[in-house]
Amino acid sequence: DVLDTWFSSALWPFSSLGWPDNTYDLKTFYPTNVLVTGFDIIFFWVARMVMMGIKFMGEIPFNEIYIHGLIRDKNGQKMSKSKGNILDPIDLIDGISLDDLIQKRVKDLMQPEMEKRIIQDTKKEFPNGIPDFGTDALRFNFSVQASNGRDIRLDLNRVEGYRNFCNKIWNASRFIKMNTDDFYLSEDTKTEGHLIDQWIQSRLSETINVVERHYEQYRFDLAAMAMYEFVWHDFCDWYIELSKCLLKDTSISDLEKNQTKNNLVIMLDSILKMLHPTIPFITEEIWQSMSKENAKKSIMKELFPQSDEWPEKNESIKNTEWLKSFISSIRKIRSEMNIPPKKLLSILICDATQKDMDRLELLNTFITEMASIESINHIKKSDDAPKSATALLGDMKIFIPLEGLIDNKEEKARLERKLKKINEDLNSMEGRLSNDAFIEKAPRDIVKELKEKYKDLKFDQSRIQDQIKLL
Repeated sequence: DVLDTWFSSALWPFSSLGWPDNTYDLKTFYPTNVLVTGFDIIFFWVARMVMMGIKFMGEIPFNEIYIHGLIRDKNGQKMSKSKGNILDPIDLIDGISLDDLIQKRVKDLMQPEMEKRIIQDTKKEFPNGIPDFGTDALRFNFSVQASNGRDIRLDLNRVEGYRNFCNKIWNASRFIKMNTDDFYLSEDTKTEGHLIDQWIQSRLSETINVVERHYEQYRFDLAAMAMYEFVWHDFCDWYIELSKCLLKDTSISDLEKNQTKNNLVIMLDSILKMLHPTIPFITEEIWQSMSKENAKKSIMKELFPQSDEWPEKNESIKNTEWLKSFISSIRKIRSEMNIPPKKLLSILICDATQKDMDRLELLNTFITEMASIESINHIKKSDDAPKSATALLGDMKIFIPLEGLIDNKEEKARLERKLKKINEDLNSMEGRLSNDAFIEKAPRDIVKELKEKYKDLKFDQSRIQDQIKLL
């Protein structure tokens, strides 16, 4: 059934023509013949197919070969029945209990003496069995890791992360559905929309160009990551949150609000079409629910979104990126100083340019709402700023006075405990990294990961020391 389904879908371009007879040439439909294969059988099969094609057909059977890596377990070991580390994709999609997984792994072992160890390893790695991740999450995981010729380590934590990505898209579609009268597009769209609408349009246009370029080069990993970054961060984390502020702002006209509502629907439609080749099931489900017309057909037959549909708006891009940086600066200080996210802040601004002043006025609604700001006051260089946490945005300084926001003694004690733990971890890592025997014997990826973690901890150490000094 699986093979039949795949074969039928692979030949869908013929659906409107009927089955091809002898007058049809497959090259009419597929001018570039591509072979997809693992590197381990290049000589055993690929080279021989080339030679057989030249010998008996007088031509090369395929123009391009996409060579992918092997899928290994999370420790980098090749999956095999004797090792008992095989993972069935169906079990990752639908989930499987621990008992059923053990029974599957020890069945028909070529080395029965390995059964006890396989059971122990399986219980240790999957104490609760394997949850259901769904097909799309598994596909996206493989797409992100599909670097040319590189082996893929099947880490279920990453698959879970991409399941969260699918959930993020689903929740975004629910928000849009609830705020646009079931994805209804208003005809009242005479304006170009708010600057945040123009910004997300430009970002989508840029992302489509990047994705198409990577597809042409068979860099499915880079294409998937470009889509992930855009959808998760630009669309969900920023545009949807910004649109919430705009839609409930009483000073914004209904005309602009309708434009933003329409833009939410249009962006979702294009995003689903862009993601469909990589995560086909959830995109099909959401897209068909967007209208009665969509429910009668498949997103698979829709055109891939075109980047030239949305002209670039440089000023809107600059203003929105400035807004993101301003809000992120406030949020970073909150996180570092353990200030509650919803605690209203009175901030001070110094060395602001006229452009900064104009943007503060233009974007005030988004700043006060998303950064939980109560007031913004301007001070001169000559004024004495109170004891404050500081952020820089270009030449402009942002001060958050700390008095009354936190308990200095309690916060200092918390940071000192955190610093002590970091120092202990750094001392342990320094001992391992200075051990020549460890560096020589340990796997390269383990050593590399340890060095990166050491570098991150050194940065955290410096940052916390600065915070303690400020307190």
